[in-house]
Amino acid sequence: MASKDKKKDNQKEEKWKKILFTIIPILIVIAVFVVGILINNNQQNDEKNVAYTQLIQDINDGKIEKVEMTVGSTSVKLKYKGEEEEKTAIVPSTQAFVELVQEKTQDDNTENDIELIQKPRNVFASMSEAIIGLLPTIILIILVILIIQMQGLGDKGKVYDPDISQDKITFKDVAGLDEEKAEMMEIVEFLKRPEQYTKMGAKTPRGVLLCGKPGTGKTLIAKAIAGEANVPFISMSGSEFVEMFAGLGASRVRKLFEKAKKVSPCIIFIDEIDAIGSRRTSSSGADTENNQTLNQLLVEMDGFDSDQSIIVIAATNRPEMLDEALLRPGRFDRTITIALPDLRGREEILKIHSKNKKLAENVDLKSIAGDTAGFTGAELENILNEAAIIATNKKHEAIKNSDIEDAVKKVTVGLEKHNRIVSEKDKKLTAYHEAGHAVVSRYLETQKDIKEVSIIPRGIAGGYTMYKTNEDKFYVSKTEMEEKLISLLGGRAAEKVALDDISTGASNDIEVAMKIARDMVTVYGMSDKIGPMSIDLEKDPYQIQLLGNNLEDEIGKEVKTILETAYERAQMLLRAHRDKLDAVALKLLEKEVINEEEFEQIFE
Repeated sequence: MASKDKKKDNQKEEKWKKILFTIIPILIVIAVFVVGILINNNQQNDEKNVAYTQLIQDINDGKIEKVEMTVGSTSVKLKYKGEEEEKTAIVPSTQAFVELVQEKTQDDNTENDIELIQKPRNVFASMSEAIIGLLPTIILIILVILIIQMQGLGDKGKVYDPDISQDKITFKDVAGLDEEKAEMMEIVEFLKRPEQYTKMGAKTPRGVLLCGKPGTGKTLIAKAIAGEANVPFISMSGSEFVEMFAGLGASRVRKLFEKAKKVSPCIIFIDEIDAIGSRRTSSSGADTENNQTLNQLLVEMDGFDSDQSIIVIAATNRPEMLDEALLRPGRFDRTITIALPDLRGREEILKIHSKNKKLAENVDLKSIAGDTAGFTGAELENILNEAAIIATNKKHEAIKNSDIEDAVKKVTVGLEKHNRIVSEKDKKLTAYHEAGHAVVSRYLETQKDIKEVSIIPRGIAGGYTMYKTNEDKFYVSKTEMEEKLISLLGGRAAEKVALDDISTGASNDIEVAMKIARDMVTVYGMSDKIGPMSIDLEKDPYQIQLLGNNLEDEIGKEVKTILETAYERAQMLLRAHRDKLDAVALKLLEKEVINEEEFEQIFE
């Protein structure tokens, strides 16, 4: 019964939020409109105003016909002789001005005959004038308050209630994360039956940190925990705490936890927590605001009562940036790394995302999983969705293997561009460039088998060489990295060997090769000359100074040597197999696309 009342209260609160978000913009528009009218009226009035010195001069010259004023007011209305429209003036002293007008009127030596009308003071009119005068200031104050309120309205997070949600997610909707789900089952049991653990003297875990690359399923598994435990799930992004007004981030944290206490037991999920959880600094400005927000989060996590079943789950792909205070016991007690799915995991993910899709009978999900090593769950879902779109556009009755292959190419390489006009010279250069990659890789033992070579432009690339990814690798050897460099520089080497010239087409290959060579030397310690060192200049720019003044030059020379050696080996391989290079290039010029079987026939 209590949970139903909570749901009703939450629904009422959300309803009021929607009403406020509707009313506030309308009020702002009305306020701006009123201010505009006031400003316009003031500008018009300024044109009718007469300066006091000018007024005295006009009275002396006999230009004034009538003066009308209210007792106690410094504003007077003027009627000039020969003019229909009245003007106004502000006098410094009403009594002195009345005496001046009377003196000029009674003076027989002047031709002044001014009609002086004095009205009794109207209290309500005076009040309205005062209010109108203050109206722009009042409106501006209201606008500032409304903006601050709008900044704080969304600070309670979006609540997903499994009892009323139509898309309830449980562990059966999560594939490829068996170990992670087993670890999370403890959290589910804590939320379902907290009394069993409290009887034993165990404390409820305060927080769980999920680390992993984007798209690996961090948010999904957090929702699945809430679905399994059948408790509300309050979701909020770390960037939503960061605001332009000082103190609002901390206020949002407080209100988020107040919301959680009302609907407990529940889960608070903070995505991209590194936006507010990065290491605190002693700086000012935005850093100070970020420090206040983080401090408030730490205070709230420390302030849980033992009878409150609230678990905070946070996600990040940059755990190294987080403040150490967040990771101590009593806050984020557990850190779970969500890795990329393996072969079996990818197959299970594909099965889940293909449930509502019409697949042809010969589609082999296991084969697709074998060709997509290194793909995240989100990328696999996107591939099947793109395959469904391609199949629909091609008027297929079901999604075929060819549709899925096209989807993989579209996602990884880019959209195929048949209509791009390519000159024969560029076409020949592209053919030899891609043939260079393929032929060099064919004679390197550690490199993947060639799946397809094409000179049809895709995305920003003039052509591409696709490799089979039929195994998951957790470690990469030095030999494999060296041969990867040879394969990458095979395109540039083919241009040099076959055409005796080089082009800009290898720019991306060189960029990737440069990073691999640099990592070999500075990250993986694979240089015999530099030694087994891990040097991270971005994290610690002064690190290299501790290791020697000439080390930076030595690293540059070593990276250059590794790249030059790979380039020379690529040229040597292509010169030794020049006939195969020419054969693959000619085949590409003829057919534009060569598949795995056609490529192997050239070598047989």
